[in-house]
Amino acid sequence: MQTHWKKLTNPLYVGAYDFAPGEERTLTIKSVKREMVAGPDGKKEECTVIDFTDGKPMICNTTNAKAITKAHGTPFIEEWGGKAITIYVAKVKAFGEAVDALRVRPIAPRAGKPVLTLIDPKYPAVEKFMREGGDIEKVRLQFELSAEIETTLNQLKPKP
Repeated sequence: MQTHWKKLTNPLYVGAYDFAPGEERTLTIKSVKREMVAGPDGKKEECTVIDFTDGKPMICNTTNAKAITKAHGTPFIEEWGGKAITIYVAKVKAFGEAVDALRVRPIAPRAGKPVLTLIDPKYPAVEKFMREGGDIEKVRLQFELSAEIETTLNQLKPKP
């Protein structure tokens, strides 16, 4: 896997550059707080930061805070702890151009099977299973699969 240059400018926080194309991540909120964040230019500003139980923290903008509010039915950050959110990358217009930005789905993720992503620690085992002729239906029993991940896994199956 190659390194996006933006990973070097602020590696402490999750960004769109941390996601593979089409990837989504469902993470559980640990806490939400205001803290001083240094930008790539060294300038500090106070931001809302979400700490997760299972990933790097995320700087939360107004759009994403509204999505979390809608997903979980409360605008109070103290009530967001322990709640899961799904994060994805979308093209947005900013500073006169289209850029990649993190977005939160405005619906709560379904409880149940975890979403399989390319960076999931279990992905290499699933990939090996498929290369050895495994059945995608068996993978679906354990994981939620995006269309892109399912296509990728199906392409790994040996040709008859």
